[in-house]
Amino acid sequence: MCTNFVPSARIDFLEQRLGPLSPPAGPWPPETFPGYRAPVLVRSGTDAAMQVARFGLIPPWSKDAQHARELARGTYNARSETAATKPSFRHAWAARQWALVPMECFFEPCWEDAHAQGGRPTRWQISMRDGQPFAVAGLWERWTDKASGEQSDSFTLLTVNADGHALMGRMHRPGDEKRMPVIVPADRYADWLHASAQEAQALMQCLAAQHLRGEPAPLQRAGVPPATGPENLSLF
Repeated sequence: MCTNFVPSARIDFLEQRLGPLSPPAGPWPPETFPGYRAPVLVRSGTDAAMQVARFGLIPPWSKDAQHARELARGTYNARSETAATKPSFRHAWAARQWALVPMECFFEPCWEDAHAQGGRPTRWQISMRDGQPFAVAGLWERWTDKASGEQSDSFTLLTVNADGHALMGRMHRPGDEKRMPVIVPADRYADWLHASAQEAQALMQCLAAQHLRGEPAPLQRAGVPPATGPENLSLF
């Protein structure tokens, strides 16, 4: 699972594959936790468009703002194996509301040294070995609050099983299933945004560890105080 990442404002790597893009209207925070806003790329007709959405998908059947807030706290990741059938994600999947989420890196808890640290894991930063930004596959939704008429765009990150992965297999608690976000190869960005459901499922793959770099990145070193963690966030 991925609960925290650094969004990328560099869109040149996307434009190289998708053509000119208009930068999304900000602002967004330097690091994203559930409930925070971040830029995402979505299909717009035959083209692609950037927009800013909240991390934690709000399904269209959410009853009100309180219900949306409760649901979104558990929908920031979607298992690719079940996204087509789970109530929170199946509308976005059936409607082919694919998203690309540009990132500089994401963070995961590494438990290898937890015993020496009083049972606490070390936050690790996962990025591309070449230092370039990348894009993660996601789903997006647009929800309308019936009480106010306000529209809210939101998104989730799609994940795959990573048991046995040389890097991601070191993350999360011992005994837990290993998961990782779906990093879309740069030459498949257009394929993802315009994929059929069957084609999308075929793109749900782990990126090989040889393309990734992982290193410890405690919250204080990354410049994000612990008080900004997910338990202190509001979606609206």
